[in-house]
Amino acid sequence: MARNSRNKDTKKHGGLGRGIEALFEDEPQIEDNEEEIQDLNLSDIRPNPYQPRKNFDDKSLKELADSIKENGVFQPIIVRKSINGYEIIAGERRFRASKMAKKGTIPAIVRDFSESQMMEVAVLENLQREDLTPLEEAQAYEMLQKNLGLTQEEVSKRMGKSRPYIANYLRLLTLPSKTKHLLQHGDLSMGQARTLLGLKNKDKIDEVAKQVVKEGMPVRKVEALVANLNSKKPRKKTVKKSAFIRATEHQLADKLGSSVNISENKKGSGHLSIGFSSVDELNRILDVLGVDLDE
Repeated sequence: MARNSRNKDTKKHGGLGRGIEALFEDEPQIEDNEEEIQDLNLSDIRPNPYQPRKNFDDKSLKELADSIKENGVFQPIIVRKSINGYEIIAGERRFRASKMAKKGTIPAIVRDFSESQMMEVAVLENLQREDLTPLEEAQAYEMLQKNLGLTQEEVSKRMGKSRPYIANYLRLLTLPSKTKHLLQHGDLSMGQARTLLGLKNKDKIDEVAKQVVKEGMPVRKVEALVANLNSKKPRKKTVKKSAFIRATEHQLADKLGSSVNISENKKGSGHLSIGFSSVDELNRILDVLGVDLDE
């Protein structure tokens, strides 16, 4: 059922003060008194498919639900018409809390938004709240890039961020899955995660991330650890020699009276090296082998 827009006093929560007002700060205030507010069935509404925020704080959602039970929803959500019902443009916290409060309807303003507009609004209104995790923010920028075909420069201009800022967040998406999990759940900070990306051996990131969390390392200490690991030379892999190769080395060493080393690769070819400590010893080895350089 449609109804006229509420007056400014209702929208601004009258004299209720910052306590209750803070519960409804998840999206910008609606200032256009010309728009019509409708009571829509919650069952006809679906969340924004481009919502970057994956985690909603249960405690604050419960507080909002309790307030809605007592006082109703003061600020309408914004939706767009879809094939089956409506999709939320802004106001998912109020929508979730209303369902939690067992409400049947919610006040809403219906606007005509394109897919690209929905994406941008979803990202922008969540960035304004500053409660996205670093990984969620990175995924939001990637979504804008892929779905709208934007470059990093174009994303930075639309979001009002610098290009290096966007690039640093997008780099987080290259982290291995276990480290991403630690970052998403707040065990690892943005600074710690960015530092781990500097590891030359990418296969060690998960292992080092686990150590960082376990020891509660500050970023400076993580930087020192990464620098130390990067300075270490990787150990050369030793190939185990076959019994035949070892036996051949021993027989040649006995015959020549010198050290012998045979290296073999997987294809069956390799190298034979004979050690000597002086020209005289070299000549002796040549004699044993029957090599006459004067001929």
